[in-house]
Amino acid sequence: MNATAIQTDTKPMLEVNNIEVIYDHVILVLKGVSLEVPEQGIVALLGANGAGKSTTLKAISNLLRPERGDITKGTIEFRGERIDRLTSSDLVRQGVIQVMEGRHCFEHLTVEENLLTGAYTRKDGNAAIQRDLELVYSYFPRLKERFKAQAGYTSGGEQQMVVIGRALMSRPKMVLLDEPSMGLAPQLVEEIFEIVGRLNAEEGVTFLLAEQNTNIALRYAKYGYILENGRVVLDGTADELRENKDVKEFYLGISQGERVNFRKVKHYRRRKRWLA
Repeated sequence: MNATAIQTDTKPMLEVNNIEVIYDHVILVLKGVSLEVPEQGIVALLGANGAGKSTTLKAISNLLRPERGDITKGTIEFRGERIDRLTSSDLVRQGVIQVMEGRHCFEHLTVEENLLTGAYTRKDGNAAIQRDLELVYSYFPRLKERFKAQAGYTSGGEQQMVVIGRALMSRPKMVLLDEPSMGLAPQLVEEIFEIVGRLNAEEGVTFLLAEQNTNIALRYAKYGYILENGRVVLDGTADELRENKDVKEFYLGISQGERVNFRKVKHYRRRKRWLA
């Protein structure tokens, strides 16, 4: 399969076309990555640590420059318009928001002050902002309970809710969500992904999420791409990837219905067709 495999009646909301990313003018990190995200879809970008998932999201949101990274080949289009030459602030105004890995909230501000910073670029007045604040609280009732708490003293799960809620306050059309499960207990991971699913179904928010937890990502995503060493090696619908023998063995930890002992698994056993 390839990135054109998603069949939709309209042009995809996001198209990443054969991009290459180089850090420090020397280190080639992404090697011809292509993917599509349909309107109101949830697409998962899967792979191990270091596969290039976060770099792909930063390339889309134009956050490479502070890390001495550059897109040296390919194009990125959002709703048919090229965006890889725009600034990150321009992208926010167009409705493309990235939630960074690591729960980067403003620790010295309260929960509610953090949420309101997400509305900084809006021009539609305080009443509309207040309505959206209440909407965020309806999805994250725990934040409503702790709205006066200093964000730096909230739990990891609450901080993840804060940064997602802050992104929602900008009224995004697409959210780039980087490793939402990182460092969270399984119960909280389920809660976060359940809310992502509801936001997609009820509010029409499109998500491209980078995630190492392939199992839960494929339960909520409709389509997925697997990255290895900066290349897309496999893509397909969530159902197709869940049933793929290679994905079961190397990403879900299941081989012929049993758990794999990874001490006995050699990476060179990966099917060569993945790298064709």
